[in-house]
Amino acid sequence: MSGPVNQFGLPPVDGRWRRLGAVLWPMHCLACGERAGGGALCPACRAALPWNRQACARCALPLPGSDGSAVCGRCLRRPPPLALVRSACLYAPPLDRWLPRFKFHQDLAAGRVLAQLLAAACATAPRPQALVPVPLHRTRLRRRGYDQALELARPLARAFALPLRAELLRRTRATAPQSELHAAARRRNLRDAFAVPAAVTRPAHVALVDDVMTTGATLHAAAAALRRAGVARVDAWVCARVP
Repeated sequence: MSGPVNQFGLPPVDGRWRRLGAVLWPMHCLACGERAGGGALCPACRAALPWNRQACARCALPLPGSDGSAVCGRCLRRPPPLALVRSACLYAPPLDRWLPRFKFHQDLAAGRVLAQLLAAACATAPRPQALVPVPLHRTRLRRRGYDQALELARPLARAFALPLRAELLRRTRATAPQSELHAAARRRNLRDAFAVPAAVTRPAHVALVDDVMTTGATLHAAAAALRRAGVARVDAWVCARVP
């Protein structure tokens, strides 16, 4: 299942043949359906995406005028356990269609585009020592058959030549779906839901990878578990932020 999602760029061995294929069978834009010139998005649709470039550095909520390093008042008053959050886009059209297709219907074309957007957004982020996908509980993984955070993290790890440390964080109990809960219930739902195995080595700086950040409850719970286990700095890289 992980094939096309995990491709990032053209591999050197068959790059010539794939470039030829792009000329003979040009890819169509995932957003508008027009020819994309060998990419997954045409230039017009890529430019029109709801990029989240002006945002709080600690929670990724839109912060007009920010250069990416400013921190919002809420994060100044109550610093979150995440040192930095990079969000490629806001959760708005067309991301609000692509993410559910990727997460629940294994749409590999959407997954490939999302990984590329996230890589572009994180290109200038401080480099962690490892990437850690936010894990699913094993019961949900069996039911879904697919871990979307892991599939996003794999091409990012290759693109940035970073270790992928999926074993560093475990989901210790099956929680109710976050989408069904309000903010306070989301936090209660995730209390003690993550743990770091005792036997694993812990990098000093990691970045969590996930698809969507809504209230931040999931990422904050995961970051708190990592920090309790001795990880000094935890960042988060996500495809979309719910404003």
